[in-house]
Order: sequence, then C-alpha cells, then structure tokens
Amino acid sequence: MAKNLLIVESPAKAKTIEGYLGKDFLVKSSYGHIRDLVKTDDAIDTQNNFAQKYEVPADKKAVVSELRKLAKDAEMVWLASDEDREGEAISWHLFETLSLKDDSTKRIVFHEITKPAILKAIDNPRKIDYNLVNAQQARRVLDRLVGFELSPVLWKKIKPSLSAGRVQSVAVRLIVEREREINQFKTKADYKISAIFSTGKARELFKAELSQRFNTQEEAQTFLNACIDSKFRVKNLETKPLKRNPAPPFTTSTLQQEASRKLGFSVSRTMSIAQKLYEHGNITYMRTDSVNLSETALAAAAAEINSAYGEKYHQARKYKTKAAGAQEAHEAIRPTYFDQHTINGDNSEKRLYELIWKRAIASQMSEAQFDKTVVKIDISNRNEDFIANGEVMKFDGFLKVYIESTDEEVQLEEGEDNAILPPLSINQDLIPNEITATERYSRPPARYTEASLVKKLEELGIGRPSTYAPTISTIQNRGYVIKDDRDGKPRDFNVLQLVNGKVSSTVKSENFGAEKAKLFPTDIGGVVNDFLVDHFKGIVDFNFTASVEKQFDEIAQGLKEWTQMIKSFYSPFHQEVETTLQTADRATGERLLGLDPSSGKNVYTKVGKFGPLVQIGEADDEEKPRYASLLKSQSVSTITLEEALELFKLPFQLEDYEGKEVSIGIGRFGPYVKWGEAFISIPKNVDPLTIDQQAAIGFINQKIDADAPVAHYESLPVTKGKGRFGPFIKWNDLFINVPRAYNFDNLSQKDIDELIGKKVEKEANRFIQNWETEKIAIENGRWGPFIRFGKLMLKLGKNTSTGQKYTPEELQSISLDEVKAFIKEQVPNAFETKAKKTAKKAVAKKK
Repeated sequence: MAKNLLIVESPAKAKTIEGYLGKDFLVKSSYGHIRDLVKTDDAIDTQNNFAQKYEVPADKKAVVSELRKLAKDAEMVWLASDEDREGEAISWHLFETLSLKDDSTKRIVFHEITKPAILKAIDNPRKIDYNLVNAQQARRVLDRLVGFELSPVLWKKIKPSLSAGRVQSVAVRLIVEREREINQFKTKADYKISAIFSTGKARELFKAELSQRFNTQEEAQTFLNACIDSKFRVKNLETKPLKRNPAPPFTTSTLQQEASRKLGFSVSRTMSIAQKLYEHGNITYMRTDSVNLSETALAAAAAEINSAYGEKYHQARKYKTKAAGAQEAHEAIRPTYFDQHTINGDNSEKRLYELIWKRAIASQMSEAQFDKTVVKIDISNRNEDFIANGEVMKFDGFLKVYIESTDEEVQLEEGEDNAILPPLSINQDLIPNEITATERYSRPPARYTEASLVKKLEELGIGRPSTYAPTISTIQNRGYVIKDDRDGKPRDFNVLQLVNGKVSSTVKSENFGAEKAKLFPTDIGGVVNDFLVDHFKGIVDFNFTASVEKQFDEIAQGLKEWTQMIKSFYSPFHQEVETTLQTADRATGERLLGLDPSSGKNVYTKVGKFGPLVQIGEADDEEKPRYASLLKSQSVSTITLEEALELFKLPFQLEDYEGKEVSIGIGRFGPYVKWGEAFISIPKNVDPLTIDQQAAIGFINQKIDADAPVAHYESLPVTKGKGRFGPFIKWNDLFINVPRAYNFDNLSQKDIDELIGKKVEKEANRFIQNWETEKIAIENGRWGPFIRFGKLMLKLGKNTSTGQKYTPEELQSISLDEVKAFIKEQVPNAFETKAKKTAKKAVAKKK
C-alpha cells in the first residue's frame, strides 16, 4: 500500500499526475463534489446561524467508501482539488467526510499539470484556507435560500415547476430588457455619400466618404447635382505613425468570448474542452480573472518567439488584472509549453488550444506598426469635405500570429479605413469617377450572444469565472431564454449615383434583421422577470448583485464574517417572500389587444398553463372564451390584434388523403398536420396558415417514411425519429432517447436490443407506487425516492412512527392519504377545487 494518497477532482487529472509521482503515491479522483446540501427544506437552519445539513449523494457513496478506506491506510493524505473557492470547498468536504486529521493531511495547489508544477506543489503544502471555504459556502447557502424560497412563490403566482436563481435572474433581466429596447427602437434612414476618385493615372483609384450624412433623399439629390459642376482637390494630407498592441492573454471570460466569435463554440462547450486540455496537461487552470503570466512562462514565451520569429518580434509585457475581486487563480490561461504550437486531440481540442497558444504568445510580441494617412478633399461649391483613410503596414509584429476579434456587427466596407492610397499632394486635382448616395438605416442595439452576455456580466461585476457558463446554461435549460437563429426580412433602399455628369436613381433590396445564435427571451421568461422586478427588486438589481459578489470576495480575504453577510440579506428577503405570497396578484403578462370584429369581445394575449396564447372573451362570460396558441415566431409582448385574429383560422380542414381526414392546427408543441389520429409537426420556419393540400401530403409522406419500422423487438415494431430532446426510438409506446455514443443513422439490432432492454429495466424500477387516476406516484430518483404529483417533484417527509426516512419496504405500503398529506404540506391548495375569478377587464373601444 502506498504511503501517500493524493486526491484530485477528475479521473483524467489523476491519470496524468500519477505518471509524475513515484510508487509511494496513489492518485485517486473524488469525481467532483462528494457531498451536497440535503434536498429537503431543512438543509439550512435559518434560526441557528445558517447551519447546513449535508449528505453524500447516492452516486458518490461508493467513491467515498473507497477513499475512506484508502485514507485510513495511508500515512499522509494530499488534497489536490482545484485552486479556486469551489476546489477549496471540495478539499474541506473531503477532510470532513473522510474524517481526516490535521497532522496527516496536506493541501496542495497548482495551476498547471506538469511534473515541475506538481513536484513544486508537493514541496510547498499548506492547510485548507477556510476563508475560501466560507466564501463558497456563503454563495451556496445564499443561492439555496433564494431558490428554495422564491420558487414556491413563482409556482403560486405564475406557473408550477418554475424556479428562480440569484445570478440567473439578473442575466434574464438583461436579455429581456435588451429585447424590449429592440422592439421599441424606431429606425431612421439617412444617406451616406461615398466617392471613387482618380488621380488621372491608370489604376490610381481610391475611395472617400463625405464627412456628414443627409437626412432626406432630396438633400442627397441636391448635393449630387451640385457635384456635377464641382472641382475636387486635396485640401489637407496628414501621415502619422500608428501602433497597435496585442491583447492580454486569456481570462475565463475573454476565452469564452473569443472562442464564441472565432470558433463558434458555446460558453459551456468552451469550458468543457478547456477542462480536458487542463486535465491533459496542455494548458494552465481555466477558471481565472488574472491576465498575469509567471516569470517562468515569460521566459518560455520569449525563447519560443526568438526561435520561431526572431528577436525583433519579442517584447516582454506584464499585464495587470483589472477585474474587481479577482479570485485566487493567479495566472492567465496559457499553454503549459510554449514550444508546442499544436497538440494531439480531437479537432475541437486542437482549435481551442491553438487559440489559447496564439493569444498567449502574441501577448509577448512586438507591437504592429503602420503609417496612417488621412486625406481631406475640398469640394469647390460646397462646405463639406470628403475624407479618405489609408494604412500601410510597416511591421506586422504580433499580427503575424493573432488578430483579436470584436462583438461589433458593423463590418468595414471594402476599401474603408485600411486601403492603400496612391501618392497624393496638397492642392492636387482629383477626378470623381462616381459619387454615390446610399440610403442607410439606423440599427437597433444588438441582441446578446453568449459571449457578449458574459462580457456584460463581467462589466457589471456579476458572477465570477466559475459561474458564467452555468448561468448561461441554466437560463436556457429553464426555458427563460432560447438561443436561436432567425431569418431576416427583405427591405428596399434607394441609391443615387452621379456618373459622367448624370444622376441616376435605383431601388435595391437587402436582407435585414437576420440573427445567428442570439439569445431571445421567451414569454415565460418575460413574465417571471417582470414579476421579480415588481416584487423582488433586490434580487434582480444589477448593483445589488454586484455588491453581493464583492462581499463574497471580502469573505474570501478574511475581511467579512460569512454568516453576518447572509443574515443581513436573508431577513429582508424572507419578509419580501411572505408579503408577496399574501398580496401579489397572479402574473400572466396579459395584454389587451383590442376587439374581435365578429363578436365584439375583447382579445387578450397572455402566458397560459401550456404556453403563450390568445384569448377572445372573458373567463366569467356565459359563453366560454376561445383560445389559440401563439406560433413559435410570435411573442406575447409584440403580437398585434391582426396577427392574433389570424390564429383563430386554425385549425382548418383540407381534403381527405387516403381515406383519412387532414387538418392544419396548432397545439402545445407548435403547428401540426393532423392526418387521421396522427399529429405531424410542421417545421418552425413554415407558416401553418400557408399550408395547402400538396404541402400537407408532403409532410404526411415524410412521416410515413419516418415511421416505417427499422427493426423489431419481441415481435413488436421499432421506429425512430427526432423530437424536442433529440433522436429517439419508439417501441411499445415507450420513447427511448438515443445517446450520442450510438450511430443514430445506422442502428444495429444489437444497439436496439440494448437501448430497449435498459429502458424496460429502468421503467420497471421507476415506480414504488403509482396511483394513475390521482396522478400521484412514488418514484425512485437520482437522489432517492420522491413524490411525483402531476408535473411536480415533491419531497417525502419522515415516517411519523420512527422519525426516520422511509425504508423502501415501508414506501411500498404507505397509503395514498399519507402521501396526500405530504403534498398538502408543500402545495397547500393542491386538492382545492379552483373557483373561477370574476375579473373586471378593460374594454377595448372601437376608434
């Protein structure tokens, strides 16, 4: 048995490190956190200094059991979890759970997985830093309190199954407010004037732009008419040197932003790949606020630059971290070995590594040098000037390796700002080959991408390197935000052109408003945001959320006591929860659109139980209201009365096909073709109101082909398809997701047998008891048994006879009444008959 047990977070890291240490070391993985707060609402005792109750999850018990045995046999245990607050907390949980002793436990940290770094860490152990642990605990406790107390408010006041979080709610607010800013934006048109000038010599042409724009077509026309008789000459000529410096090496947020812009990676994908690169010893630790490079790294970068590019390309630079409260990882993200320009690995790993390598190496390279020329061109009969800009690169410097990208969507037009100008002199006459006035439209603010949202959160001081990716994933998983592509719309614009003394006018068309991988708020996201803004201003206040992050930083530095910080937050927050539960009205985001011309009744749009809808009539009318679901492309906040009324044309009937009725409708999951009893989804880019008989038959035939059996299992057919949650196979009314490990397009009989077999076994073990007519069940879950009530997942209370958790045997005999009692404790009005409210509505009047 090895004398030393070294525990890291991941098995990949363990494998790499084990190769660096001798036979006296056994390296094992904790597979991340080995315990967490219990899932019940007594996890935090708010009356006892916020004491926490932890448990080892079922899927970690075997890991803990093995580590406990190995730790008992080892002379020394080395806790080598990551060097940030989360990693420090993991070390503390290991120390507590494994019952380790101070004199036989050492804490080590390293920011790169190389042999020198590991051996240096072994030579410089320390104790667990309880300030860092307390900072992580404070975040965990605060976020649990917010989530556990806010979520039931949302269930009661908006819709069951909703949830809210501290940082996530602020991120949603940013996206909702940006969308509304875009919707309220009023586009303005003006005319941009550009010209192509010639010196009179062959091929000596260059572009210039007028120093101002015109508001109307008439003003632009007047200007071009004046230019017919104008003389043009060089009024002023200025050339000056220009230098560009490289960007600092990556922090977590700048890596996420640049990988999104340059590689098209999502934030979560970037972090997943970076984690692998770190664990394989390719890069330094990937969760950091710092732009600093160690002296060793600076020397290695200098040696590689001098060797690969020459000494003139090297310029040593030390960057200072500007991020407030930068965390404990004291170096930027960089390659562990600068002489490795690429690595072995899959394509994604190679691309991200090369991006990190280029950014880090460029940060230590010379500035790029240019000569920038600005030319002013006089118009003899006008006061305006044309301006031409030109650049000539004199030395490429760091640009030899790396060019930083930006979030700016306005691209430079060809020849603008970076053109090479012909030789020119002051008072030189110029010939206008053409002068063009182009109608241009002002742009609304850009929607957030994942990358630009990270940048905004960082600017506001909200979140930290470890929270950006989970925040963005969470708001999408909860259905508050979607990442989507949107098609643009055609738009006409006017072009006036002066050529050979004549002004001509044409109308051209462009595609505007197209979006790629942008973040859009959903209707439910908007409703939840407005409710939180109205009733919990502190939770979604940008300054408050940033101040909480600063307090976490102060706790990490030992400047603030964490329980006092939580107490100062919790007391007023808890009171807000109580007040809101008692006084707040239900929130649906309802808008009155106007009157239905055929019935004279009010038309509303709102978020209902199954999503956004349009309603004609009142809930308390003798005649029940009519409802229609919104299309995926529509929103409660922007739909018009005319668009809403169009939805009531659905469903509509088409001719029968092969003896079965055909209709077009829209339901909970979007528009569909109904053929007999079969529902066939219509693609999101197809307007269901435009579908005719031929298009419907096309969708039906596609469905017939897709539903043809691909195999049989126990003599029953197996079909396959793709749904909201990815590819699946269907057998005997069971839908079985097909993981990426399988080749969905070429599933073998063995694959199908395996997939169905696992699903059948899982379903057999799923229910402990099931009262189908009541929509109540006791199910086995990842964290243990729970109550399923409709769509809600509720906790099981303790056995009143024993005061302990129910055993599996006891759960098999528990009565329905006992289960209902647990449900009532968590959802007080669960079994009440809902009375219809008589609501007084505003009446839309005809104008």
